[in-house]
Amino acid sequence: MEAVRKPFQGVINIIRFNWHFYALSLFMVVLTIIAAGYFKGLPVLYIIPVLSLGGSLTSLLVSFYIYDLSGLYSLNWAISTGGERLIVNIHAGFDETSLLLRNKYRNAELRIIDFYDPQKHTELSIRRARKAYPALPQTVRADANRLPIEDASADKIFVIFSAHEIRDKTERADFIRELARVIKPGGEIYVMEHLRDTPNFIAYSVGFLHFYTKKSWLKLFSNADLKINQEIKLTPFISTFIISKNDNPF
Repeated sequence: MEAVRKPFQGVINIIRFNWHFYALSLFMVVLTIIAAGYFKGLPVLYIIPVLSLGGSLTSLLVSFYIYDLSGLYSLNWAISTGGERLIVNIHAGFDETSLLLRNKYRNAELRIIDFYDPQKHTELSIRRARKAYPALPQTVRADANRLPIEDASADKIFVIFSAHEIRDKTERADFIRELARVIKPGGEIYVMEHLRDTPNFIAYSVGFLHFYTKKSWLKLFSNADLKINQEIKLTPFISTFIISKNDNPF
């Protein structure tokens, strides 16, 4: 895995790992065009392939904007004081950021945790991504609700596009509590996610249901006695919540 990203790497990976969705969309387009040609009295059928192609093209353009043009992987949004001693990167089986974080926080120890469980996380795209990008040798496999990190020891924790893969509500809440347990007082947790909101519906149509609402994330943080210091919107389609321990939980 390269520390420097290649041109179009983001959108190429989207197609590479989710090609079955685009193949199905293309099949439906061809089938509908054939049906529209057969039922000449129903020109309305041509609307279906137009909408299908338009939706696929929109999702790819948005993905290109997010993952290739937005500067997301420059990590300029991640603050470095130069005094960090322990950085933790937590992912769900697809790690695009550990090498980038190691380059940014050169004086800190980097621990990489993979909570991917094939019994729980059954998405075909993740399995393909794991084959294409094998985990780094120092990666530690762990359950999301049992992180192998000491209490109040991490200066910064990064959870980039992975927390939503914990589909069980209780496990997701336990995971956020684990983040609260291991972060130092004054340390920062970066949770980056797509949200179940209007921009992501426009971009991904019903695919936006795979994400969670901002309200649900805020509730999880609050229940774990974490506070939001800042929400960064690099694009209208992603939110980065910078959170820390709540100094005044009451």
